[in-house]
Amino acid sequence: MVAYREEEARDRPGIRAANWLAFGGGDEVLLIDRLWADGLVIVSLVAVDGHQVVGHILFSRLAIETAHRTVRAAALAPLAVLPERQRERIGSALVERGIEACREDGIEAIVVVGHEDFYPRFGFSAITAERLRAPFSGPAFMALELVSGALAVDSGTVRYPPAFRLENATADT
Repeated sequence: MVAYREEEARDRPGIRAANWLAFGGGDEVLLIDRLWADGLVIVSLVAVDGHQVVGHILFSRLAIETAHRTVRAAALAPLAVLPERQRERIGSALVERGIEACREDGIEAIVVVGHEDFYPRFGFSAITAERLRAPFSGPAFMALELVSGALAVDSGTVRYPPAFRLENATADT
C-alpha cells in the first residue's frame, strides 16, 4: 500500500533514484539539489510503498511580477513516479496533496511545464499562463490560481530562480 508524506532526509536516495529512472537521467536530480541548497523548497512529498520511494513531487518558490505586485507563486518541478508504478494514480495523488500543501502555505499560484493532458485535470491551464512572460510558452506551460484573481492581470513576468539554470533563456522561447 502506498503512503504519502513529507520528504525526510532518509528519503533522498530514493528520491534521486525515482527522478533518475522517471526522467532517464540526472537533470532533475541536480535541479532538486540546487533548489534545496538555495532554500527554495516549499513542499517536497514522497509516495512510499514499504520502505521504497515510488514517487516524488517538489514545489519551489517562484515570483510572478505584475505591474501592481509580486504574486507569491510556486513552480511544480519535478514530479516523478517509478516507471513500473506509473498509471497507478501515484502522480495524481502527489499533485493533489502538493497543491493542497501549497494552498495551506499561502501560495497564490502555481506554474508547471508538463504534459498537456495530465495537468489540466487539477485545474492547470495554458490559457491562464498565456498572460505570463516566461522562458516557456505553448500548451505545456500552464498555471493554476490557488487564490481567485491572483493571475487576473493583463500580464506578468515569471521569475525562475537561478537554480533552474534558465539565465540564458529569453521570455520569448
